[in-house]
Amino acid sequence: MSILLTGGVGYIGSHAAVTLAQIGHKVVLYDNLSNSRADVVSRLARILGHAPVLIEGDVRDTELLAQTLRTYSVSAVMHFAGLKAVGESVAQPLAYYDNNVTGTQCLVRAMRRCGVRKLVFSSSATVYGEPQYLPLDEKHPTHAVNPYGRSKLHVEEMLSDLAVSDADWRIACLRYFNPVGAHSSGLIGEDPNGTPNNLMPYIAQVATGRRDRLSVFGGDYDTPDGTGVRDYIHVTDLADGHLAALNFLGRDDAAGWHAFNLGTGTGHSVLEVIQAFERASGMNVPYEIVARRPGDVASSYASSDKARQILGWQAGVRLDEMCISAWRWQQHCAQL
Repeated sequence: MSILLTGGVGYIGSHAAVTLAQIGHKVVLYDNLSNSRADVVSRLARILGHAPVLIEGDVRDTELLAQTLRTYSVSAVMHFAGLKAVGESVAQPLAYYDNNVTGTQCLVRAMRRCGVRKLVFSSSATVYGEPQYLPLDEKHPTHAVNPYGRSKLHVEEMLSDLAVSDADWRIACLRYFNPVGAHSSGLIGEDPNGTPNNLMPYIAQVATGRRDRLSVFGGDYDTPDGTGVRDYIHVTDLADGHLAALNFLGRDDAAGWHAFNLGTGTGHSVLEVIQAFERASGMNVPYEIVARRPGDVASSYASSDKARQILGWQAGVRLDEMCISAWRWQQHCAQL
C-alpha cells in the first residue's frame, strides 16, 4: 500500500515511516521542514536500505497534496503535520488554528478529490482538558483548555462530521499522550528547531550541557511531589499504534469515525522523569521550580483498553528504556 505521511520527516512521522516501510508499505513523506530537517531522509535510508520519497510542501497547499496523492497512487494518509506546543499555542493561537485546522481541511479536500478515504489523524490527549477522572478513557468528556488542544478537538469534530456526511470515509483519531524516546539505531529521534517545547529533549540538552538547567513549570500541583504527572509513551510503541489503526481501517466494520487513546496507563511526574534520565545517562540534570505554565493540567494519563481490545495494540516500553533510547539519540545527534 502507498501511504502519505504529512509531517513525515518529523519526530513521530519518521518513526512511523520506519514501521510502515519495514513491513513492505511504500511511504511518501510530505513536509514543509518547519520543525524538521531534510537530512532525516538520508538517515531513514540507512535504517531501511532505501530513501523514501520526500515532497517538500505545506499541508495547506491543496493542489500539491492532490498532485502527490495521484502521482504516488496513495491509498491512505497518516496526518502528523501540525503545531504541537501548549505554551506556544497560548501565545500564538491563530497560527495553531491556521496550521492545524485549516491544514486538515485542505488535506481532506485533496483526499476527497482523489478518492482517498482512509485517514489516521494525529490527535492528542489535550482534547480532554482538565480530567474529571483518571485514567482518561475515550468516554471522558472533551473540553480542551488551551488553543493547541482546541485545535485538535476542532479537527476531530470536523472529521466526525465528515464521516457522517459520507459513509465511505474511514477515520481513526489517535489521542496520544506524551511521545518520548528514539529509534534503537540512534539515527532518528526528537531534535526540535530552537528551544524544545517538550520535556524529554530539554532534559537531554541540559544533560549534554547545551542548556544550563531545566525549568520545571509548577511545583505545587496536587500530585505526589508537586510537579505535573503525565503518561509518557515510547515513540516506537506509538508508531506501532498507527500501524494497528491503519490495519483496523481496512476491516469491514471500520467505516466511520473512531477515537483511540494511545498511552501506557501509568503517570510519571517531571521529577521522576528527571531521575530516570539521570540514571540512563549518568549525568546530572540541574533544574529549578518556576511558575505554572498557562494551559497545563496537574495529571493526565490514559486508559488504552479500547486500543488493546479493538486494535490489538498495547505499549510495552517502560520509562527507563525510554530515557536510555533518548540519551543514545542525543549522543548520536551531536555527531550528525
